[in-house]
Amino acid sequence: MGLSQPDAVFLGLDFGTSGARAIAIRSDRTIVAQVQQPYAVADRLTESWAQTLWGLLAALPVAVRQHCQAVAIDGTSGTVLLCDRNGNPVTEPLLYNQAISGVSLPADATGPARSRTSSLSKALGWRHSLSPEQLDQVYGLSHQADWLAGLLHGQIGISDYHNALKLGYDVQRLQHPDWLRTSEISSWLPTVKPPGAVVGPLKSEVTQTFQLPQTCQVRTGTTDSIAAFLASGAHQLGEAVTSLGSSLSLKLLSQHPVEDAAAGVYSHRLGNLWLAGGSSNTGGAILRHYFTDQALAKLSAQIDPTQPTGLDYYPLLQPGERFPINDPSYPPRLTPRPDLPAQFLQGLLEGMARIEAQGYQKLVALGSSPVEQVYTAGGGAKNDVWTSLRSKALGIPVVASTHTEAAFGAALLATGQIIA
Repeated sequence: MGLSQPDAVFLGLDFGTSGARAIAIRSDRTIVAQVQQPYAVADRLTESWAQTLWGLLAALPVAVRQHCQAVAIDGTSGTVLLCDRNGNPVTEPLLYNQAISGVSLPADATGPARSRTSSLSKALGWRHSLSPEQLDQVYGLSHQADWLAGLLHGQIGISDYHNALKLGYDVQRLQHPDWLRTSEISSWLPTVKPPGAVVGPLKSEVTQTFQLPQTCQVRTGTTDSIAAFLASGAHQLGEAVTSLGSSLSLKLLSQHPVEDAAAGVYSHRLGNLWLAGGSSNTGGAILRHYFTDQALAKLSAQIDPTQPTGLDYYPLLQPGERFPINDPSYPPRLTPRPDLPAQFLQGLLEGMARIEAQGYQKLVALGSSPVEQVYTAGGGAKNDVWTSLRSKALGIPVVASTHTEAAFGAALLATGQIIA
């Protein structure tokens, strides 16, 4: 490891959709340790999260833990639970992709708070479905990252303005809006701080168990997708990150916020700048539906990206699109199907590249800063042919992210240097 006494270490913990990862960095952003864990098997989801958290800390080298100055956690956006005043779960968590039906949202709710998968929808759903006895126990609402951080610092009801956006928090005025403060869930609202803000030191039992310094601070976290943006290396106006995972997610660093609910566009605050973006339902899930990883690699090698197929695909697994077209019944276009599998794959990749280009064009048309360069995160970043097709469709450089792990972005937050 080679850590000397003056070396300060900053720890980022990423709790994603399928597992968790820890990355420890120095102040110069060099990685000194990284470990990962699948989610622990437990009767309750929160028990699984907690056991995974303790497992990550235990797996880090002792020398790294002993030099840790601060820690920050990212979690999946819109994953929430209700807790009592001691932080004990009153409800099982509702996950980021679980939709709530039959909830009447306040007319003033805007942006991602209006989604059926939002923190706001879930909170209102609980308000009307829990028994009076359960409601009496509720102290507040916690996002996944909030609750896990609470296990470390022992304070309840503290969040960050990235996670709180889907609850209805006003990120332009940095306050809960009046309609939310007077709503039926007003008593559950967390105190919201900027991501990377100091909350407090680790609990003494945590420092003792894991040989962490008593001076180690816990800082507020963020969502997994924004942690991935921070990790990418993008930091200047006009730089963007496209995440090529199961779906296609775009984030563009802009001077001004842009919002358009009809187009599925909203903006996260990033210090004094804004992260405008949206997510399409196209992406790697469609490729996995038709091809194995081995077939994707083999067929991609047969594609000449300078020779377009002429196919006009809009690759979706089923009807429904979010961005750059927001239409729950928007139909897939996957015909005609050529005889050559490599040509079919190229048509899919070309279609996704066009959707990405249309997405950035939509953001700029709505008033964002112009796109200058795109970083790529996610599994699709490894496909050079796809990268070439995307760069051609976008008309600007496309490069790989400096770091692809969201835990690295969380570690940057732990340094306190990222968001003011």
